[in-house]
Amino acid sequence: MEKNDKALALLGLATRAGKTLAGEVQVMEAIRKRKAALVIAASDASDNTRKAVADKCGYYGIPVLIYADKDSLGRYTGRGYTAIAAVTDRGFAAKIGKLIEENNNRMS
Repeated sequence: MEKNDKALALLGLATRAGKTLAGEVQVMEAIRKRKAALVIAASDASDNTRKAVADKCGYYGIPVLIYADKDSLGRYTGRGYTAIAAVTDRGFAAKIGKLIEENNNRMS
């Protein structure tokens, strides 16, 4: 990831505001309860984890994006290694999603 990654910086701000969840159990529960506005899966998460998250998000109509790695995702959500994270605030989710899409488009 870039040193000045705006999407991860905004994810860190959302975490400090108490608007994120990290870890498979918490995120899956937030998806089921429709509290997650955006789910981010680390690019180095296992295929099973990414498939489970994508299936669950697809069923509940929640956007899921693949971005960063476990170390970066964990660092910006205040945890160690984290394979998945959820943003629970719609405003933060929209802006983070837009920044991730821009970064992904720039890289391809």
